[in-house]
Amino acid sequence: MRGLFTKIFLCFWIAQSLTFVISTTLILQQHHFARPDQLVDVLKTTFGNEARAAADAYESGGCDGFARFAAGLHQTVYLADSSAHLLCQHGDSSVYNEALSRMEQARLTSTRVGQEYLWSLQIHSASRRQYFFLLSRPFRSNYGWLGNLRFFAFPQLPVAIVVFGLTTFVLVLLLTRPIARLRAAARDLASGKLKTRVAKTRTGRLLGGDEIQGLVHDFNHMAEQLESQVAAQKILLRDVSHELRSPLARLSVALELAREEAPAHMTDQLQRIERETGRLNQLIGDLLRLSSMESSNARLDQSEFSLNELLEEMLADAEFEARQRTCRVDLHTSCSCTVSGNPELIYRAVENVVRNAIRYTQDGSVVELDLSSDGQPGEYTAVLQVSDRGPGLPEGELRNVFQPFYRVDDARQRNTGGFGVGLALTERAVRLHHGEVRAQNRQGGGLTIVLRLPCVKVQVSPSVPVA
Repeated sequence: MRGLFTKIFLCFWIAQSLTFVISTTLILQQHHFARPDQLVDVLKTTFGNEARAAADAYESGGCDGFARFAAGLHQTVYLADSSAHLLCQHGDSSVYNEALSRMEQARLTSTRVGQEYLWSLQIHSASRRQYFFLLSRPFRSNYGWLGNLRFFAFPQLPVAIVVFGLTTFVLVLLLTRPIARLRAAARDLASGKLKTRVAKTRTGRLLGGDEIQGLVHDFNHMAEQLESQVAAQKILLRDVSHELRSPLARLSVALELAREEAPAHMTDQLQRIERETGRLNQLIGDLLRLSSMESSNARLDQSEFSLNELLEEMLADAEFEARQRTCRVDLHTSCSCTVSGNPELIYRAVENVVRNAIRYTQDGSVVELDLSSDGQPGEYTAVLQVSDRGPGLPEGELRNVFQPFYRVDDARQRNTGGFGVGLALTERAVRLHHGEVRAQNRQGGGLTIVLRLPCVKVQVSPSVPVA
């Protein structure tokens, strides 16, 4: 099995193997013994020699001789007879006698007595008399299991932590780096960069071909299919729009000929044909512009222009259309913004939003345009809010209004609006200028479209309404 599980298993198996080998080597080098019983053998031999020397000192010099021997050791030692009773001991020795009775007499043993730790060994002196030799060491309770852990875990535990840490780091790199590349590619693909692909990493036969590599392959295949389908849709849209222009032109010529020969009672029908022909021609023009703006190699003829002057120029046309709805359009500006881009595209983008607001606002209401700015020097952004007093939109539909041919009314009746291309053109135009547009419901009823565009220069001024 060559997959993600194999990578994880190999990493942890290598980590455990390295930790075991390094820890064992350090233990052997630290304690300098090849087998665990060698330490006991050395201790028993040394302890036995001292014990026999103590017994000989006692037999030759009595308690004074044993005291001189103990003083030379600089250790607390005791000597007991064959009945396990302490010799040369002043005071209560019952606790030692009880401890000796619990200890094994045939081998080196140890036990705790109060605050002492006794080591005991049965020996025979030169005269073949039997004695018990005891070595006392103070008992330190704070050593406990923590002291043992500190003794036996150093330096093994730090080495294990380092080895497992390095292994985990390698494992994280193996898992997270390709996943991070996939996430970045997915974000680019979602933002409209359909040529995004994830580069395939070169790996060996053992670590190659895992589930992540399969996911990378599937992602790239999905991106290719998506790019080809979107490209085919754009080509179809462009070709159909071009092909419709020719019959429309012939229809317009035929309409003019029919108007010259038609009787008077056919005037209304001919005018209706002319209006619908004009709408269809406008739709085809919008579709061609939309296809052009969605092209990945679309280029803008950029220049610096005043956004305030553009809004004031558009205001005259907007007010003329608003009067037919018995409503009003007001413009409020709190700054003077200079934008770099294509003024024609920005004009059409704002005009589509304003005309849409005029179409849906209530009769006698006001469509408000509010121009402000935010950001800091060098990173200013113009914020244009277009608000109406119409019915608004369901919260779940606010993001969909910028899709081509999208309309809340599925019946697509003429009294609900245009063809559903205007806001799509606005979104594409603003995005080409590295800005963003969003819709939000207005408090008290209505809809607000917010357009944000990067500014080259901003001059703050008091808010002045432009009638």
